Amino acid sequence: MRYLILSDIHSNLSALEAVLAAVEGKFEKALCLGDLIGYGPDPEEVVSRVRALNPVVLRGNHDRAGSGLTDAEDFNPSARRAALWTRDRLSTDNLNYVRALPVGPLAVEDFLLVHGSTFDEDEYVFEAYQALETLRQTSHRLIFFGHTHLQGGFVLHDKKLEVLRIHLKEKSEAAELRLDPDARYLLNPGSVGQPRDGDNRAACAIYDAAEAMVEFWRVPYDIELTQRRMSEAGLPEALIQRLSFGR
Repeated sequence: MRYLILSDIHSNLSALEAVLAAVEGKFEKALCLGDLIGYGPDPEEVVSRVRALNPVVLRGNHDRAGSGLTDAEDFNPSARRAALWTRDRLSTDNLNYVRALPVGPLAVEDFLLVHGSTFDEDEYVFEAYQALETLRQTSHRLIFFGHTHLQGGFVLHDKKLEVLRIHLKEKSEAAELRLDPDARYLLNPGSVGQPRDGDNRAACAIYDAAEAMVEFWRVPYDIELTQRRMSEAGLPEALIQRLSFGR
């Protein structure tokens, strides 16, 4: 089975459509690690597009805030403003869908899906010690996580933890990682709609279970179109500008 791994789409329809066009015919089942909504201009369209994929989806912190399950008081002002704006743009059907998204961790076959970490869906796993705790507290050898918007992750082998950062050249589409059966992996596909690793292209991954291979993808999309739509919607300028820099 080939799985498309999406995360942190953040209401960016242009980025999502570009990713889906690039990987068309290359996967059999879609998985999403949360944060369908928040930040971007197209919450209704993104939720509807994701639902059409019939995926396995976890909720993220922006899904909670953008659907009204939490008050977003812990968000920074720009993120909170976008979350409150999002609530008024979702149809009742899509609002209920987002509110009903399950909380991770969630097992799919022999691997695990989380938004933040296995301990807390809101935890940002940036540091090696956090990854080590996450890998040690579960028997799963492969975990996909989101939330940080950084493509890559961590590999534990022979009690040594390696930080994995993916840096694809401008014209490259994908980098392949063959999984070692004796290692354990905590992998992030990157953010579809708001990358923060210095590469402004949309990010995703494909996991080929039969081949024990993960492909990390970067896909260019029409950033200016998304920025114009955000500006027209009156969303915060800081959220608009950061898309240009992938930060």
